[in-house]
Amino acid sequence: MTQVGLIRHGSTIWNKSGRVQGLTDNPLDEDGRREARMLGLWLSGQKWDRIYSSDLLRARETAEIIAGELGIDKVETDPRLRELYAGQIEGTTEEERRSKWGTGWKSLDLGLEPPDTGMERGAACIAEIADRHEGEHILIVSHGVLLFHSLRKLVPGLADKMNLSNTAITVISREDGTWNCSIYNGTEHLMEKEEAEEDC
Repeated sequence: MTQVGLIRHGSTIWNKSGRVQGLTDNPLDEDGRREARMLGLWLSGQKWDRIYSSDLLRARETAEIIAGELGIDKVETDPRLRELYAGQIEGTTEEERRSKWGTGWKSLDLGLEPPDTGMERGAACIAEIADRHEGEHILIVSHGVLLFHSLRKLVPGLADKMNLSNTAITVISREDGTWNCSIYNGTEHLMEKEEAEEDC
């Protein structure tokens, strides 16, 4: 059995301000770095053999922090794990999009990468990595929209699930050619943070 942990990158300033990031190469903010460390510590009690990442900075930073906590020497990057290109809406908020293109902006051709293209790209990359490391436990750090659509292809029953949170982990495993999901949008590692905030 091959197990893959799919992780959305940690938070960025643009996440907090509701700006679409797409291929814009933003770094993590301090919360994102702290959450990545928390996830790394939570994962350290489990078996993980290697880690892959999108080559965009926010994903790569997340992967490097987790790798440090797990004692994994190398983060391998693959550009196919990048977020979907967001065309003209990249860097904008919902309010700015409505102001510029109106409430029907989603029906306009603004140069966005089609979801099905991202789905095929991401799912193929994840499957190829799993093929390359058959029987191993692999972490892959990528982006919310790319992972959401890739999971639609790999595990069709997840198509109506919620969007993925920053540093959330989704664990899928493949046996006899079929993918199954044991954890979706797992954020247990962040509970410690919430408890600490409640104590303040």
